[in-house]
Amino acid sequence: MATFSRLKSGSWRAQIRRKGKYVNETFRRRKDAEEWALDIERRIDRQEPATTRSRDAKLVGDLIALHRADLEEVGKKFGRSKDASLNFLDERLGHLRIGELDRERLIKFGKERAAEGAGPVTVGMDLGYIKTIFSHAAAVHGISAPVEPINLARIALGRLGLVGKGNERDRRPTQDELDRIIASLEANERQQIPVGRIVRFAVATAMRQDEIVRVEWKDFDVESRMLLIRDRKDPRRKTGNNQKIPLLDVSGYDACKIIEEQGRYSNIREGRIFPYNGRSVGTAFRRQCKDLKIDDLHFHDLRHEGTSRLFEAGFSIEQVALVTGHKDWKMLRRYTHLKPETLHTHRTESAA
Repeated sequence: MATFSRLKSGSWRAQIRRKGKYVNETFRRRKDAEEWALDIERRIDRQEPATTRSRDAKLVGDLIALHRADLEEVGKKFGRSKDASLNFLDERLGHLRIGELDRERLIKFGKERAAEGAGPVTVGMDLGYIKTIFSHAAAVHGISAPVEPINLARIALGRLGLVGKGNERDRRPTQDELDRIIASLEANERQQIPVGRIVRFAVATAMRQDEIVRVEWKDFDVESRMLLIRDRKDPRRKTGNNQKIPLLDVSGYDACKIIEEQGRYSNIREGRIFPYNGRSVGTAFRRQCKDLKIDDLHFHDLRHEGTSRLFEAGFSIEQVALVTGHKDWKMLRRYTHLKPETLHTHRTESAA
């Protein structure tokens, strides 16, 4: 179905989402937009390529549409994050002519994003997507879309502190905080989802929130104490990144026993082990932290905690990576915030 929106420039933007395809185009008159949309919908129904006419690409929005159409034509899927970012850039910058998105306009855009609350990482990602779109247009379609202004704008915004790396979080929950959160969640009779059990499982496995609610019973091998995680997050591969991880009992929580506990609770051993909405789990966790006045603790910090406990148990970086799925071992450096009191344990074990 096509949707039409009036841009600040007075032009009309036509957007089509049909049978998994997304195409958009900009026109001066709504009538032209409607005629184009009808033609594109028919082409999609006939399973013909539905691409924007590169020779007519004049606006930044045209380049975004070209990028989308070309990748979809060869079967490349967009993740939710990239899809949302492209939609946002189309809304904010799509009405500009290609030549108007120069160094000054990009710096202004970066400052506006920062004023709206976007951090250095987010602004940097926006510029990265813009550069990808321009590079694609130039390389694939021969469109004059220079990336040098983007590079210069990134340097300028970096000097201003508006583009850069994010601050690494080192927030670790204390055992007392975990005990209080889990006890409160498990004592709440109105809580339909066993979030307390999921919290324990998150620390035991160092798995991400979305991974926990996706794993299935068929991927759990009780005899070998192994769990298969399908399509694990990987910036280089969107699908097919499956990994078997060992379910350990070194963090204070036994992952296998938690799964067995979940089986008794749900009385179902097919489909997903934790068949719940990940966002609902996160919401319940944040609400409980707020009620207990536990500040600045995110559900993802439980992955950080689980990873750190693996190091504290004496595992090496390469061994920890077999559990966490990190392909770049350098990324694990931020998780090695060992608690000073654990040195007493290591010293005692070494003496023995």
